[in-house]
Amino acid sequence: MTISNESRTRIKKAFEPVALSMGRLGLTPDALTLIGFAITVVGAVLVSQQLWLAGGVVILFGGVFDMFDGTLARATGRVSNLGAFMDSVFDRAGEVIVYIGLVIGLQELGILNGTVLAAAAMGSAVMVSYTRSKSEGLGFTSGSGMAAVGVMPREVRLVVLSLGLVLAGLLGTQPMTGGGEGAGGAAVAPGTLSLFIALGIITLGATITVIQRILHVRSQATHHTK
Repeated sequence: MTISNESRTRIKKAFEPVALSMGRLGLTPDALTLIGFAITVVGAVLVSQQLWLAGGVVILFGGVFDMFDGTLARATGRVSNLGAFMDSVFDRAGEVIVYIGLVIGLQELGILNGTVLAAAAMGSAVMVSYTRSKSEGLGFTSGSGMAAVGVMPREVRLVVLSLGLVLAGLLGTQPMTGGGEGAGGAAVAPGTLSLFIALGIITLGATITVIQRILHVRSQATHHTK
């Protein structure tokens, strides 16, 4: 599964009227970047308090809101390297903060295996972003080409994590009696299992994406040396 740049363009075009409305209210692309980051931080705080459903919804909303800054910049001719830098930095910071919130929330529940898995998901997600930024910095896959390489870009990670959090909120994460064994000898609640599955999918998918991007850059480097 990949998301082509053409699909990204169509999605962002659909959000253009909303972005322009925000611009008419006096909001700048940088302001929208900071607002989106603040929304994500609120979601991370909710998750740290085991408010999984609310946290999942807020984090998903923050991710959708993040489309507005770039869309507004392009629609109003205010695209700049500084704006792109700010957007990228706050995107990465927001994603890391969400995983830190998850680690805190799972630790408070005593689910230590979950904290390890959340840390693994965070590390693999950061590596996806790093491979893109490093490759583009070295002149490979210029523009937004690298964004379309791999099965687990940020948009897919956002949907998978949000779905896992929503299911955790709906199904419950408290230990159940009977059944399979979880942390501390207690059975794993279905909501906890949904979180484990989501984090596992992100960890595996992001790792595969890193490998795909390494191979993509390697292919380009080999082609350039011929």
